Amino acid sequence: MTRFMRKNGEAATMAAAPPDKAALYEIGEDEAGMRLDRWLHRRFPDVSNSHLMRIVRKGEVRVSGKRADVSTRLATGENVRVPPLRLPAQQRPAVKPANPGDLEAIRAMTLFEDRDVLVLNKPYGLAVQGGSGTKRHIDGMLQALADKEGNRPVLVHRLDRDTSGVLMIAKSRKIAAELGEIFRSRQARKIYWALVEGVPKPAQGRISMFLAKGEGMGESRGQGRDELERMRVAKHGDPDAQHSLTLYAVVDKVAPRLAWLSMRPVTGRTHQLRAHCEAIGHPIVGDPKYNRRPPNDPARSDPLRAVPPGLEPKLHLLARRLILPHPRGGAIDVTAPLPEHMKKSFAMFGFDETDRDPIEDAPDE
Repeated sequence: MTRFMRKNGEAATMAAAPPDKAALYEIGEDEAGMRLDRWLHRRFPDVSNSHLMRIVRKGEVRVSGKRADVSTRLATGENVRVPPLRLPAQQRPAVKPANPGDLEAIRAMTLFEDRDVLVLNKPYGLAVQGGSGTKRHIDGMLQALADKEGNRPVLVHRLDRDTSGVLMIAKSRKIAAELGEIFRSRQARKIYWALVEGVPKPAQGRISMFLAKGEGMGESRGQGRDELERMRVAKHGDPDAQHSLTLYAVVDKVAPRLAWLSMRPVTGRTHQLRAHCEAIGHPIVGDPKYNRRPPNDPARSDPLRAVPPGLEPKLHLLARRLILPHPRGGAIDVTAPLPEHMKKSFAMFGFDETDRDPIEDAPDE
């Protein structure tokens, strides 16, 4: 067995690694807090996801001598045993260099940067991570910022492909782990803006419910992708049900047609804001997954209540502002501008983005 130790955060090989022997890696401070699946992807980028997940399921990957699952979070000083991963040469994909233009594109998105973090203004339609059929995404573009050892910035949280706005990136795994804990402990305050159909009542309140993944979510048996990726309202005690809480406030409105809503998610469930808006009867304008009112719905068929024509058919949801403690002290407070399609819609209805946002004064719970 080959043992890998760390000195000053850098991996050091104590002996050559025979291709048919397991290897043992020690987790350093810069990797603390990472999920096991993320650690494996980062450590072995040339190995397929299916193979990495299979060796975890079979118990061939051990953390400090024990079986682990993909969601296990690693701690400083723990050892990860990895079985032989040598593949035939023809199966080894070449390490992809950064795509031309990615560095310039990232710089154009940058809202804030220091030695530890990079905050981007993610545009509408650009995915944060790769997936089936997704070739260009933020995570891949970060390769343009890799140093000479191949270390590159790390995603701290996620936004849906069609959600615009503030996205936090860490420049090292150590900072990523610290920021991840800040997000998990709910020290980060996130404010989102949306245009929704109708006007919620009361004008300020909270949405509290249990959400769970829809049946077959993530599978492909006989359903469209939109249906697979929908969350559903669940009951306490249902399998996979998780409590979700969103604070909201109406900033402005064109009654009874639509409202400019400011929202602060206290929890961070998948598609939480989109599912919550649909659940209270005020889906987000332009949402293809959570805006499914039938054509004969009174809110659609009544010309006095229907959303005015002329709005671009894009999701009107913006991660407007992010406020959180900086790992080295002080605070990070970053605001994203309206994306072009929302800017046009705001102009159409006379909404002024400089208006006071009442959600900023809302209590934490």
